[in-house]
Amino acid sequence: MSGRRKRIVIAGSGVAGSILAYGLRDLPDAEVICLERASADDHSDAGTGLNVGPNAIKALRRFLPDLADLLVSASLPWKSWRISLTGGRELMNLPLSQVADNDGIRIRWSQLYALLRQPVLDHVRFGVEVTAMRYARAGEAGPIVVETIDRATGAGGVIDGVDLLVGGDGRYSRVRETFLGRPRPYFLGVCIFRLLIEQSRIDLVDDYEQWFNGPNRLLAFRVPGNGTYIAGSFPIDPDEDVPDGVKRADALRALYTPRDGAPSDQCAFLIDAICQNLADIHWARLQEAPPVFSDPGQRILLLGDAAHPMVPTLGQGATQAIEDACVAVTRLRKALHGGGDIGTALEAIEQQRRARVEFVVDFSRDATDTMLAGSDPVAGSLAKTRPDFQAKLAKLYRDVPAA
Repeated sequence: MSGRRKRIVIAGSGVAGSILAYGLRDLPDAEVICLERASADDHSDAGTGLNVGPNAIKALRRFLPDLADLLVSASLPWKSWRISLTGGRELMNLPLSQVADNDGIRIRWSQLYALLRQPVLDHVRFGVEVTAMRYARAGEAGPIVVETIDRATGAGGVIDGVDLLVGGDGRYSRVRETFLGRPRPYFLGVCIFRLLIEQSRIDLVDDYEQWFNGPNRLLAFRVPGNGTYIAGSFPIDPDEDVPDGVKRADALRALYTPRDGAPSDQCAFLIDAICQNLADIHWARLQEAPPVFSDPGQRILLLGDAAHPMVPTLGQGATQAIEDACVAVTRLRKALHGGGDIGTALEAIEQQRRARVEFVVDFSRDATDTMLAGSDPVAGSLAKTRPDFQAKLAKLYRDVPAA
């Protein structure tokens, strides 16, 4: 085994998986195989957008500057964070330059995936789903066997002798569930919905903004290609699914319309867009689960949402996946160059990432205070202008992993 290349299988060519494949693709001592259940032309994620935090761009510039340049050139900058009431009263208007060393970005999910996958197409097997995973020797944490199926042809396959299996397969990770058990999610009692419309009103919505009507929140920003990304949230019973009755146009309009007047021009535009595009809305519940990075046998590495599903309140889901991947690239390159020990690399990854991830998870949850039932969004938003909150933002955006 020591005389051959290390075989690394990455489940999922999302953000973390694609970046890891990019960072390891040129190593002569590693064979990198990325398995992606979606087909190469699957646009199922085209209907959403995201903001990537300044910390992700700063980390990429330290570890993989070519990727940082690629993403920045194809996106719109995220320069500010503004909070208002849906009636128009401004509560906070924060230039990110006060708490960050560089801008974040605004981009479509589909565009982000395309950009990250393009340099590693030779390593990605599209339309291939992992059906089973196991240690080759029962009861021993030795090499791993991965069974697959081609979703187009139905043909099965086996990849054996896997030295490292990377779970980059999202918050419902099959890799995590298989080797470490299904995590028990914690639901915060907030529904979140997402919508991308092929329309923009730069005079009304451009950079990152939020609007509150009680604890009911709208969020929106413009993305490349004349699109506007909209996200809405409102409290629900934490033990129940999203009620069907609230998915109607009249119910959604009522959630964001002030009782004592009309919505601002910005919010009127957003509310109309939501009500006119109900069929395209993506629904979910805010949830998180305990962070975990690897198995006791040190053959499994989890990255991104597979490792630490968190609430999206501070836009750190994809952002932390990027930080994870940057650290993993450096640690694994060091281990693999010259036949080093993968287990030592996994220990170093967890040691470098755990405290940082726990801070981000906790901070994201705390920042959700204005979205919970019974909250006061005015007091809560004004509190985000105080030095203690902005010091945490500065830590979030500036204290990225060291290369």
